[in-house]
Amino acid sequence: MAALAGRLLLKQKSIHPTSKFLSLIGTGQHQNNFSTSRQNQAAQYGGRHTVTLMTGDGVGPELLGHVQEVFRYAGAPIDFEKIEINSSTNSPEVMKNAMLSVRRNGVAIKGNIETKFDDPTFKSMNVALRTGLNLYASVVCCKSLPNIHSRQKNVDIVLIRENTEGEYRQLEYESVDGVVESLKIITSERSTRIAEYAFDFAVKHGRKKVTAIHKANIMKLGDGLFLECCRKVSKRYPDIEFNDLIIDNASMQMVSRPDQFDVLVMPNLYGNILSNIAVGLIGGAGLVPGMNIGNGYAVFETGTRNSGRSLTGKNIANPVGMLLAGCDMLDYLSHHRHATVIRESVQSVLSEKMIQTPDVGGHATTAEVVQAVIDDIKPKTKSWM
Repeated sequence: MAALAGRLLLKQKSIHPTSKFLSLIGTGQHQNNFSTSRQNQAAQYGGRHTVTLMTGDGVGPELLGHVQEVFRYAGAPIDFEKIEINSSTNSPEVMKNAMLSVRRNGVAIKGNIETKFDDPTFKSMNVALRTGLNLYASVVCCKSLPNIHSRQKNVDIVLIRENTEGEYRQLEYESVDGVVESLKIITSERSTRIAEYAFDFAVKHGRKKVTAIHKANIMKLGDGLFLECCRKVSKRYPDIEFNDLIIDNASMQMVSRPDQFDVLVMPNLYGNILSNIAVGLIGGAGLVPGMNIGNGYAVFETGTRNSGRSLTGKNIANPVGMLLAGCDMLDYLSHHRHATVIRESVQSVLSEKMIQTPDVGGHATTAEVVQAVIDDIKPKTKSWM
């Protein structure tokens, strides 16, 4: 077993320069700008960018349809290459086509693809995309929104999650009947890389503290290595406060005193858990965008990676998170004017005009929220046309 783990660790090693793809969190909610060399390499023709659109399951297709509609009224110079991909199209050919499309275009926006947990042979297509494209940094920015009912009022947290290893390597097998072994892979190279990303993010955006989340008291080698790498990186950033918390304590602290957190950096599974907690604290799964950043590609989606299957076809899903993911994508591609117009209209409709879907206490349908956003956009872009 030790020899096998050693071989897998060696296989994981691959040298990549630290990413400089950093989002800028401004004073407004979810206001992001991107500084990256990749935006000039993305597929661009006549001032327009081509972006891969991966439909996903549940409400993914309908929410992405609304993104396209809002982009059209905002005059966003984006053309979408639509890829029908969901849990029913789990084939090597579909996955290959999706990968080729993102590699060709450089950027994608996607709905979540469900993973069948009751089928051991069904591998996560979301994980395959992230690892295949080396999207090593997941970034979810959670900030309390005005006029949205939530359990906490002073949340302003950036959660940075290592996106390519840990438990999500899906390395498990049944050694004998009734005994399953799962390998959790932690490498110094990837732990250092995500720590550098987190500290660079903090420096660039005026954040004051980075907290590493771990379970090194129990997993002394794996999580111990992650924590050691974070500590070493922290020494290069003397102006940024550094501390660490065990994941169970961090979960409790998140719901009781979230105002103590600034930037969190963590391995894959812990990032999934704490991102969902943080999103829940500010109002729910429909409000927050998420991004997956690598050295060559970027994929944008909602922050919780939830398909919302139970809401499919009911016209009540909250479109805000996906619309804001689209704004982050526009910023990444340097279409800042379009991103700002859409983002400000979304915020006006949600927080000032109080046109909200039932998940955040409102009575509006998905279509009514989207139409209100479009109506707010139209006069702003009239002079552009």
